[in-house]
Amino acid sequence: MTTSPASSSPSVGDEPTKRLAVLIDADNAQAAVIEALLEEVARFGEATVRRIYGDFTSPASASWKKFLNKHSIKPLQQFAYTTGKNATDSAMIIDAMDLLYTRRFDGFCLVTSDSDFTGLAVRLREEGLQVFGFGEQKTPEPFRNACHKFIFTEVLRTPDVATISGKPAAGGAIVAEASHKSEVAPSSISRPPFPEKFLMEALDKSVDDAGWANLGTFGSYLQKIQPDFDSRIYGYKKLSDLVRDRPDLFATEERPTPSSNYKVLYVRANTGV
Repeated sequence: MTTSPASSSPSVGDEPTKRLAVLIDADNAQAAVIEALLEEVARFGEATVRRIYGDFTSPASASWKKFLNKHSIKPLQQFAYTTGKNATDSAMIIDAMDLLYTRRFDGFCLVTSDSDFTGLAVRLREEGLQVFGFGEQKTPEPFRNACHKFIFTEVLRTPDVATISGKPAAGGAIVAEASHKSEVAPSSISRPPFPEKFLMEALDKSVDDAGWANLGTFGSYLQKIQPDFDSRIYGYKKLSDLVRDRPDLFATEERPTPSSNYKVLYVRANTGV
């Protein structure tokens, strides 16, 4: 039997590939993660438009230059009109609205840690488009919650030291342990306490009458109520790794899919029964 990689990641299946516009705020994004970021975008659809906005005559934007041609990212030069004012934000928002009204896109990827783009994310959602946000952990909560899915760019950094697994200790702290499940460098991200209460409450709302939830259904519900939830923050590459590694909280069961060789992972609360 072949076991499918059960997780909360989007599945392409037989659906047409989503056309995405990737808009990058050079003033509030880091060039070091762009390769991994574009790979992440590919999980959701095709980046048919790739644009970056900033003042590329500024030393602060110099790190972007070597990535632009390599990844076919179109730079939009924006000089500052006056000291202390960010003209880049306005240029990016105006361009996003122009692209929106072409009706050629299924979604937008907004790469920024700036809360000034919250209104843009809300407007895009109102038009029925998918909004994926990418930013650092410092990104304000309103912008994160305005996106359908928000990915912390810290989890996209290439690990340069031993990876770790989120094992709970007294007081909810995270204890570092060698593990194949993590792809996040410990030094690159601040790990919050393990969200046991949140996960169990979400699972309770995802289960069927028998108390079981398809892992995909569980993952989709987690994303809807907390767009920035990401198992990688807690040291797990996939949601399936997280639930399997916490038998004190979750019971899991693989079920065969009719007319296929794949198995689907189901999860329920471990009640000890």
